Amino acid sequence: MLMNTAEYLSIIENIKSEITAAQYRATVHVNADMLLLYYDIGCVINEHKSWGNKFIDNLAIFSLLANVADIRIAFPESKGYSVRNLKYMAKFAETYSDRKFVQQVVAQIPWGHNIVLLDKVADMDERKWYIKKSAENGWSRNVLVHQIESNLYQRQVLADKV
Repeated sequence: MLMNTAEYLSIIENIKSEITAAQYRATVHVNADMLLLYYDIGCVINEHKSWGNKFIDNLAIFSLLANVADIRIAFPESKGYSVRNLKYMAKFAETYSDRKFVQQVVAQIPWGHNIVLLDKVADMDERKWYIKKSAENGWSRNVLVHQIESNLYQRQVLADKV
């Protein structure tokens, strides 16, 4: 059998498509798990705000249960637990009070996209619209920022209501 026949090439394309689809599903699943972890950490931070402003600083230094050195030894590849990111986790959990909504809707886009939306979009309906469009269109973070700054929501959604 010749390896350059149409049938062979079609089989190879199908296999490549299946691999790409599986990689995408795995990435979405990992992203969703990470966002739920960040949401849960944000909830813990928000539950203990009465401990004062140093709570987040101490989390960044000592983590929840152990010294960061111990965490870094156990998970040397783990990043994302800086003071700044922990503050975003708290804001994230405060903004989205429903864990199921986070799991089903917000977790469809990467953490960086969520930070952009937390920083740049105050209206919840508008934020949901940008989440949906980002997931549908595969927008990069830069494209999302551009769409927000060019008022795409106002141009497409609000203009249609007038």
